[in-house]
Amino acid sequence: MLLSILRVLTYILGIAGSAFILPLAVAMADSDIQTALAFLSPLLAGWTVAAAFWFAVRKRPKIFDVKSAFGVVGLIWVAVCVFGAMPLYFSGAFPSFTDAMFESVSGFTTTGASALHEVENLPRSINLWRCETHWLGGMGVIALAVALIPLLGIGGFRLIKAEATGPDKGKLTSFIANTAKSLWLIYVMLTVIQAALLHLAGLGWVDSLAHAFSTMGTGGFSTRNASVGAFGSPAAEWICTAFMLLASVNFALYYKLFTGRVREVAGDSELRAFAVVVLASTAVVTALESSTATALSQTLRDTAFQISSVISTTGFMTADYTGWRPPSQAVVLMLFFIGGCSGSTAGGVKVVRWTILAKEIVNEIRRIVHPHQVFTLRINGRPGYESLIPVVASFILMYFILVLATTFAGAISGLDVFTALTAAASMVGNIGPAFGQLGPTANYGSLPAALKWWYCFAMLAGRLEIYTLLIMIARVCRVPKTRTQD
Repeated sequence: MLLSILRVLTYILGIAGSAFILPLAVAMADSDIQTALAFLSPLLAGWTVAAAFWFAVRKRPKIFDVKSAFGVVGLIWVAVCVFGAMPLYFSGAFPSFTDAMFESVSGFTTTGASALHEVENLPRSINLWRCETHWLGGMGVIALAVALIPLLGIGGFRLIKAEATGPDKGKLTSFIANTAKSLWLIYVMLTVIQAALLHLAGLGWVDSLAHAFSTMGTGGFSTRNASVGAFGSPAAEWICTAFMLLASVNFALYYKLFTGRVREVAGDSELRAFAVVVLASTAVVTALESSTATALSQTLRDTAFQISSVISTTGFMTADYTGWRPPSQAVVLMLFFIGGCSGSTAGGVKVVRWTILAKEIVNEIRRIVHPHQVFTLRINGRPGYESLIPVVASFILMYFILVLATTFAGAISGLDVFTALTAAASMVGNIGPAFGQLGPTANYGSLPAALKWWYCFAMLAGRLEIYTLLIMIARVCRVPKTRTQD
């Protein structure tokens, strides 16, 4: 089992190292030798170790049971984050490994909370890598590995289930590798389209690609201190708004759409609920923030962008929502606890879980009023989803326990309670900005090192939906049982 774990880990680090090629090429084009070496060294190390394991143990069986799969996924994500922090630290862009690790975890978990106040002075290659980590983590590094080569054997589906989001995880095709390829193909296609549109809107190619990476990964890192708002391009803002929402939709629906199953897409309960939340939130905040001093078109654009940014857990900024009226801020705060759709790159609790709970509450009311009738939970028009109720309820309970624990960690580190609470919701929900001292115009660089490490744990737990990371920790900390003699 240990050999299988090490093999999969080294393979995935080799694939993650291959992602260094793009920023390495940019660093070489900019004649930035120090940064180029910071990418080249871990790239060659990752390839070397992966190749060694490939030739040494390629004929051994690759099998993972359920318990091992969760532990392996947690271990892989921690290792990939450490690996991704290496060029950030060795390039000298970050003053400490703690900050580099925080940035890497924030990147791969698609949180987008930065430890830097100034990003425009960073090398272009470092900024591109920061955004690329969003793109890799958004769809999932393990899903990418399975899509590229069938290296995980019969344990691939178990590993992808441990990495995927949402309460109901299944295959789109008969083979998990084909499912992963289909999802990644759609992901790449949407990313290329957005990058091209952003370039047509006036952004340079590196900026266009970087923001497409961040948008489709619903991350939020930018190459500008003022985020997307720095470009002063209404077209770019609307493009990002549209693609943030597209990235928040279950990618399985795109597959169904492309295969002609339009009716299934139109009848999807989660998609309908998501659309209602987005439209209602945008309408309410636009009405609240409308004034004679600002054109309605600009208010609508700013509101639509910020609502889409928060509910998709992207974290881009064109307007500071902490300056909005209190009712508008309340709407934004509520969106912190909703998130995008299951099977998307967005974080948060996920719309489907709230949909299931809402439907069950309605059924409970009906049972009270009509005690002799039988009511069933229907999702997408199909009955028989009662088994998901305890799964969803226990997840939401664990989610809020982690938010409260993270709030306490922030409070004892010196943050005021409101900032600590919203930062906790932001970290666990992989949103990025918070309220108060850590609003959208602030950064996390001044926080104590211990709190940054706790936030790293919270971000990883939120991205892997809590249980995966907890199981990994439990297995690592497990003390082997010893037999005693009478």
